[in-house]
Amino acid sequence: MKNKKGLVFIGMGLLLIAAALCLCGYNLWDAKRAEKAVGEVLQSFEIEKKEYASPDMETGEYVVPDYVLNPQMQMPTQKHGDYDYIGMLELPACDLKLPVISEWTYPALKIAPCRFSGTPYLGNMIIAAHSYRAHFRKIRTIPMGEIVIFTDMDGNEFRYEIIDRENVSGTDLEALQGGDWDLTLFTCTPGGSSRVAVRCEKMQQN
Repeated sequence: MKNKKGLVFIGMGLLLIAAALCLCGYNLWDAKRAEKAVGEVLQSFEIEKKEYASPDMETGEYVVPDYVLNPQMQMPTQKHGDYDYIGMLELPACDLKLPVISEWTYPALKIAPCRFSGTPYLGNMIIAAHSYRAHFRKIRTIPMGEIVIFTDMDGNEFRYEIIDRENVSGTDLEALQGGDWDLTLFTCTPGGSSRVAVRCEKMQQN
């Protein structure tokens, strides 16, 4: 009887080890898939950044961006596959360039970071992403004072400085969206019980 119980425990232990190995293997595969998906999207479009510090070559007049004249405007998009993208997010400290999907859904988050709410024109944009190594995992440790750059599909560039980071409950949307932040980036903590929110302040344009 004791031998049978011992064999049962050994079998259960082996099953648990096998399940853990399978989960680890899946996570590695999923991370690679996410990295590949981001690379494919980035190759599909190029954004030419606009400069407004100098006058127009033909008219000699300074051009005012459309979003300044109409901050409520819809963000321009470009389609790739099943999703519309609103621009590119750069985190130089993490050596990351990431396309940003216009609207978030759980399937979309498997592909790339998504706009959760707001726009850079109104100074209230929130971007969500999974904690993949190729997405937002590194924002959990990115130093304060680092620069974040977002460029929309029209080539308008917005530069931000990271000034705060906090953990909020996974269900506390009021805390996530609270505060007067120009840009917030957020992702899950290990285990998914809470969110890491990186708060950014817009830098003065040259």
